[in-house]
Amino acid sequence: MNIKDAKKVHFIGVGGIGMSALAQLLISEGKHVSGSDREDGKTLDLVRESGGDVSVGDNKDNVSDDVDVVIYSDAVGVDSEERKRAKELGIKQLSYFEALGEVSSSRFTIAVSGTHGKTTTTGILTKILFDAAMSPTSIVGSIMSDFGSNFISGDGRLFVVEACEYKDHILELSPKILVVTNIEFDHSDFFKDLAHVQKTFKTAIDKLGDGDILVTNPNDASIKPLLEGVRCKVVDYTKEEVGDISLKGGFNLMNAKAAVAAARAYKKEVKKEQINKSLQEFKGTWRRFEFKGNTLNGAVLYDDYAHHPSAVKATLEMVQNMFEGKRIVVVFHPHLHSRTKEFFEEFASSLSIADKIGILPIFRARAEEDFGVSSELLVDAIKSKGVDATFLPSFIDARSFIDGAGKNDVVITMGAGDVYKVADEVVENK
Repeated sequence: MNIKDAKKVHFIGVGGIGMSALAQLLISEGKHVSGSDREDGKTLDLVRESGGDVSVGDNKDNVSDDVDVVIYSDAVGVDSEERKRAKELGIKQLSYFEALGEVSSSRFTIAVSGTHGKTTTTGILTKILFDAAMSPTSIVGSIMSDFGSNFISGDGRLFVVEACEYKDHILELSPKILVVTNIEFDHSDFFKDLAHVQKTFKTAIDKLGDGDILVTNPNDASIKPLLEGVRCKVVDYTKEEVGDISLKGGFNLMNAKAAVAAARAYKKEVKKEQINKSLQEFKGTWRRFEFKGNTLNGAVLYDDYAHHPSAVKATLEMVQNMFEGKRIVVVFHPHLHSRTKEFFEEFASSLSIADKIGILPIFRARAEEDFGVSSELLVDAIKSKGVDATFLPSFIDARSFIDGAGKNDVVITMGAGDVYKVADEVVENK
């Protein structure tokens, strides 16, 4: 059975940022949606508020025999009690991206991909199209402040979705417009090197036909070789002229240009004045240099999702320019042992832009080896550069670390794990 014909769908790992958005989409189409996750949180609340029946914990009883399709997160293995129960009952199981491929196959799809900036670009694109009355249905890899959700329900014809290259997930989609913001080596637990990453993007680009459009930077050294022999139209987003944007940083200017180029590729009639208004009003997304408030001692507190050394570097350089003369204090949560090992020296160098750094234990998003790397070793590498660095064994220690910051400090909790909870706690208990 395919998702289109399913009446009841169960999500395992429904709290995932993409999973929760897809669950809301299916609810909006009148399907009965249930789901579970290891712990509660904002995204589960979004599914509940949409009418989903969600619970916490991996329990085989969550999968009833009247479920038509089970959709599972990448983080959920075959040993899950619910997946085993679905197998016993003969229920069709789809990964998140397999399901996304089914959902998008019958719609005009704009897929936004790239190593960096795809979430912000998808959010800005959604804002532009929504404001221009294009009625997009959107799945974004974060909660958009403008809409209070990671999902926007449109009329069903236009589908805007954030696409990830990890494990070739992007290849499940068949977009008419593909945005590639940039390409760098990442996800070292799957990709061998940059050439391997490029191979995946090349396959995605080559799927585009004569009437399709690729929005990218054709002069980027990592992208230019992939454009040989393409059948689609190539749009250079760097040539877009945009007015003032609400977000800071040169990288966000590039994200805005990519979003504008994609919007115009879809409908040339979108007026420049309307686009500029949307760019000025865009409020950003959850965990993308998100202002959280001030600490009890007067430090300015932000939270950011940066988890690749290039993103860490870009964010900290932006903060230096924004807060000249201020001390930059970072609580960093390394994401995955494989990534930390692969980019160890790059992380040490990028983080050393800050004045004071606290490093939490490496976050395990999935089962993997330790690869002989640790946060303590990263602390030592940063110290060797003459920068103040400290190992923080727990979130309690991170909270104390932040409490030591004062009026002349800008504090950033940073990483793709759940370090944002520290920033939330600091603000809530101020």
